[in-house]
Amino acid sequence: MYRQKTGVLEVFLIHPGGPFWAKKNTGCWSIPKGECLENELPFDAARREFQEETGLVPEGEFIELAEIKQTGGKRVKAWAFAGDCDPTQVKSNTFLLEFPPRSGRFQSFPEVDRADWFTVEVAKQHIVKGQIALLQELEYKLKTKSEVPSESR
Repeated sequence: MYRQKTGVLEVFLIHPGGPFWAKKNTGCWSIPKGECLENELPFDAARREFQEETGLVPEGEFIELAEIKQTGGKRVKAWAFAGDCDPTQVKSNTFLLEFPPRSGRFQSFPEVDRADWFTVEVAKQHIVKGQIALLQELEYKLKTKSEVPSESR
């Protein structure tokens, strides 16, 4: 999700939940994303995962972005859309994790522990490195879209 605030492009990012990420801030934020279910189309998976991780329903005109490959080999297909929300109201799904490790005790953690709006430049410092290309492509597509005369759209 993205928005224009006082003429500045901002993007909505999420921070992963759980004890491993609790004290990490740089290079771990992400776009809301997840795995495709069996026989699920990537676009449908993207919309479902956005809603599961934020509690928000993605709506509007979607901009398809090129597939990227993150450092660990994970391929990510994404779409962007204009929207707005209060990041403090995000409600994520949860996952079970044995914690502390090898304790035999399982705890529930939110998949996303917080969300926020970032300018693209600040987002590039916080987002997973492999996803920077998505931000760059979004900037480019929005810039070229705004340069097209309205009667040509």
